[in-house]
Parts: sequence; structure tokens; C-alpha cells
Amino acid sequence: MAITANQVKDLREKTGAGMMDCKNALTEANGDMDQAIVILRKKGLASAQKKATRIAAEGMVGHYIHAGGKLGVLVEVNCETDFAARSADFQGLVKDVAMHIAAQNPLYVRREDVPAEELEKEKEIYRDQARASGKPEQIIDKIAEGKLGSYYQMVCLYDQAFVKEPSVTVEQLINNLIGKIGENLRVRRFVRFKTGEGLEKRSTDLAAEVQAALKE
Repeated sequence: MAITANQVKDLREKTGAGMMDCKNALTEANGDMDQAIVILRKKGLASAQKKATRIAAEGMVGHYIHAGGKLGVLVEVNCETDFAARSADFQGLVKDVAMHIAAQNPLYVRREDVPAEELEKEKEIYRDQARASGKPEQIIDKIAEGKLGSYYQMVCLYDQAFVKEPSVTVEQLINNLIGKIGENLRVRRFVRFKTGEGLEKRSTDLAAEVQAALKE
């Protein structure tokens, strides 16, 4: 089917990909916009994997302070060049990641950052649950491993659904920009501060407040 200029323009605005990449994706998807987005994301991911070994030592430390100063986040995001670090796209990504951390409270950046002892604790919980439900012993470990995906989605930044666009993960969000600017990007570290955290006081769900603020 013929692909129109408006279709290409719409896909470009949604993904930030190049005009020819958008046209080719739409052609491959027979004009299906959602499928074309999936195709571009897959290509962006492949591009990101190729660039992942390149050194990313530039970048910036971004921050997000929730209204009233009750909740704050600092996050370091790296790229390869200072030119990229000064771009509006990169700075927008850093801001979005900081806001996401404030709202979703991840504990680690990636799966490999989760301590082995924490993973073992989780797997033991899943094993106990499987045994309690009468599952055969020979498949208990397999069930426990399979359930770790949900755990990673709760505690790992890269595995979490992006708070402003839940159809993509934070990792996919980053990979999409890698595909656009052609540089390796990575979140190196972050810290999240919450007033009175660890102290006994009136409970306030600041994460819920941040999520509500993002929807306004």
C-alpha cells in the first residue's frame, strides 16, 4: 500500500526516528502505525546494543524536586560527547528519568545491580509459594526463576514501565534516544530522598502525589 507523507510525519513525531526510517517501517508494517512503532523500537534496541560497549563518560546530573520540597531525586545519566549532553533531547531524557524515579521509587538501575542475596530471598519466597500450592518439586526452581521478571519490574529502573508512557519501559525510552542521536547512553546511578524517611511520623504517599502531578 502507498504510504502518505502525513503518515511518515506522524510516525516521526511519535518516535523521533528519521524520515526514511519511518517510511520503511510503515512500508514493512503495511501502514499500521502501532506495528511501525514496534519495528522502529526493535531497530533502536539493536542499535543500542551495538553502541553499549562504547565509553560514555560525559553527561549530566539531573534532579527533580517535588512540590513543597518533600521528595527529591538526583540522577547521573551518561553519554559519549558533551555535544549530546547539551542537546534538548538528552536533557529532556534526564528530566524524565528523574521524575520517574521520584514517582516509582526503583531500588536499582539494572538487573545485574540486584545483590545475589536479595535475589535468593525472593526466589525462596516463590519456592515456598509454589510448594504451598502443591506444585511438583522438580519444577519449583523453574517457577521461582520465572517469577523474577515481576520482581525486576518492581525494583529495577530499566525494567519499570515509564511513568509518563507505560507502553514502554525506561530501558526502551533510553534505547529510542540512542537510536535517534547515535550515542551510547546509560543511567549510571541515582539517589532518592524523602523527608522523614525511616522516621516514625504521619504517613504521606508522596509517590502518589508525584504520579498525580505528572498527569496534570
